[in-house]
Amino acid sequence: MSRANAECASVRADTILGVARSLTHPLYQRFESFEPAFRTAIPVLVGFFIVILCAGAFVQNSAMRDDAVIEATGELEILSALIARDLDAAARAGQAPGSALAPLAARHLASHGRLVYVSDADGHIVASEPSIGQTPRTLVDFLGQTQPLTVFGDRAGVMRITLPGGPEALATVRNLSAPLGQVAVLQPVSRALSVWRERSTSLGILFGAAGLVLATTTLAFMLQSKRASAADEDCDCVRERIDTALNRGHCGLWDWDLARGRIYWSDSMYALLGHDRAGEYMSFGEVMGFIHHEDVDLYAIADAISRGEANYLDQEFRVRAASGEWLWLKARAELVIDRRTGSRHLVGIVVDISEQRRMAERTATADARLRDAVEAISEAFVLWDAENRLILCNAKYQQLHQLPAELLVPGISHSEIMAASVQPQIDREPARSQRGSASYEARLSDGRWLQINGRRTKDGGSVSVGTDITKLKQQEERLTQSEHQLLMHVTDLKASRQKLEVQAQQLADLAERYLEQKAAAESANRAKSEFLANMSHELRTPLNAIIGFSEIMENGLFGPLGEKYTDYVRDIRSSGGYLLGIIDDVLDMSRLESGKLRLERSEISLGPVLDEAVGKVRGEIERKGLSFSVEGPTDTHIEADPHALYQILGNLLDNAAKFTPEGGRIAVRTRLVPGAINIFVEDTGIGIPKEKLERVGRPFEQVEGDLVRSYKGSGLGLAIARSLTELHGGSLRLRSAIGAGTIVMIHLPLDGGAGRITAQAA
Repeated sequence: MSRANAECASVRADTILGVARSLTHPLYQRFESFEPAFRTAIPVLVGFFIVILCAGAFVQNSAMRDDAVIEATGELEILSALIARDLDAAARAGQAPGSALAPLAARHLASHGRLVYVSDADGHIVASEPSIGQTPRTLVDFLGQTQPLTVFGDRAGVMRITLPGGPEALATVRNLSAPLGQVAVLQPVSRALSVWRERSTSLGILFGAAGLVLATTTLAFMLQSKRASAADEDCDCVRERIDTALNRGHCGLWDWDLARGRIYWSDSMYALLGHDRAGEYMSFGEVMGFIHHEDVDLYAIADAISRGEANYLDQEFRVRAASGEWLWLKARAELVIDRRTGSRHLVGIVVDISEQRRMAERTATADARLRDAVEAISEAFVLWDAENRLILCNAKYQQLHQLPAELLVPGISHSEIMAASVQPQIDREPARSQRGSASYEARLSDGRWLQINGRRTKDGGSVSVGTDITKLKQQEERLTQSEHQLLMHVTDLKASRQKLEVQAQQLADLAERYLEQKAAAESANRAKSEFLANMSHELRTPLNAIIGFSEIMENGLFGPLGEKYTDYVRDIRSSGGYLLGIIDDVLDMSRLESGKLRLERSEISLGPVLDEAVGKVRGEIERKGLSFSVEGPTDTHIEADPHALYQILGNLLDNAAKFTPEGGRIAVRTRLVPGAINIFVEDTGIGIPKEKLERVGRPFEQVEGDLVRSYKGSGLGLAIARSLTELHGGSLRLRSAIGAGTIVMIHLPLDGGAGRITAQAA
């Protein structure tokens, strides 16, 4: 059966090769290049011929129609002459006109649809065929009002007229002898063309049948052509699919002619190896030059086939590609005998298995790595097949069951291994199973605990991993003991809870006392503020007098003083001014704390207020030789109290000038942010320790140490600036470091805190 199939395959292959050779013949290819033009031109020529045929039929039909009209006109003229002669003869014989028309009615009138009207000298109808009897109508009523026929008579001849009823007719009028007037002979055009219609119908059927046959033949040709084109496309598609399948599958076709010693390679084979086809066939030696000599011997195969020892080929070997790389190929071929020539061919397919070879090597490497990984894990690992036979296990599993190494061979059953195990299970907890997996804990004879997790594999087998959980179990025992101790502690805590409730009641009493003391402290603080305010007012009156009189004495308004007295007076005025500044600060602070200070907001520009504040410390800056700069926009308009803003900036600049050593730097930077402005006052002064930053800015508090001893001041400047800033709905932030200077940021809303005040009022 296989030999018969092989012979059929050989015949099909030879047929395909023969057809391919004929299709590649130059003459066929040249003819094939004109085939699309023929397929398009033939229907066009047939259509052109049908158009000509229709045009000829139309011309001939028109000519036949004209001939029918001419023939009817001639007959009508002859008939009218005959009728006029007979009517004249009847009139001379004294006979009625109808008697002359009767003999002509059956033969020449009725059968052709002709009409005859005879009138007297006045034009009234006296006889007609077919007969219409007595009528007062005239000949003009039948022919129409403006008929030249009745005027010119014989000279008008036969004319084509439209009757009063609407139909067209051929008519002629002849004059008669007295007492008759005229005779009119009419024939409807439709009756005159009846013969033409019959002939045109026959001619139309003839030409229509011929055109139908020709159109049907052309349609059949077009369908056949389309079917042939579709068949060609199918052949091309099949060929392309075969080539694509071979190329995608990295395959090639071989046809080894054993008698002639030549081998045919398909295009996919050349593409597989990267070579270019030099001819239709390759010699035996050329093929041997590509094949690795260690893998296959084609001479031995050819010799074995010739002796009848083999009739197929199934071998893997290496072939050198055009790039110099060796590719692994697998050839499968069968001996086929050509029934036409009797020659023997080894026909088959060659598949590129280089990737499979590399995959097998990678698989072997992966298996080795997997075994190493299984051996490296700290748990006992074992893998069983679907029949519960051993596939793989590690040394931990062998040590767990104390099994000899020669027993653990792949294929041994689970029951045999368990029978040989010397480590029985003493205790086992119920298994916790899920879909495709199970887990349980077992205690061994040596006191160890194992947690065994098993899972089913896709092929029906199972894998198990045993983990030593002895320490976890010991921890569980300790946790159990701790739980008992915890319960005892809970009991003790319940007893202590009652004590805590009593203490809570005591704390509530203490809280009430704290609130009372707090109210008393706040009352004392208010009293202190009021006292300071009153004292400030009391002190300001004599100080103003001292300062005023000292200025008068210093200026010598009432006479000169001695040089020594002048220095004393200057010191008195300076000390009084300093003391007045401290009293003003205390008074402002007391107003702020008591809530009596009210801001008078208005739209002001930042620049003039900043210039006024800088002027306050200009002398100190020049005395110390400090560098001063202003950066950022200063023409910004904000809603604020100008005096309060002056106090904020003046206090901050005064502190910066006071604590910045000679040669230092002071900078004022402004930056607009959405809905507000940030003002930064920076200096390179002595700085403030980090742990004392929280105290700076509290009323009546100063940083202890060298600052208290070296610098004068009430310590209220920063506290007043902070309080005034917060009254504007803003905030003040301070950053400083020892030896690096201080940065104070004032954040003021452009609307003067109107949104905040509205919210508080609501």
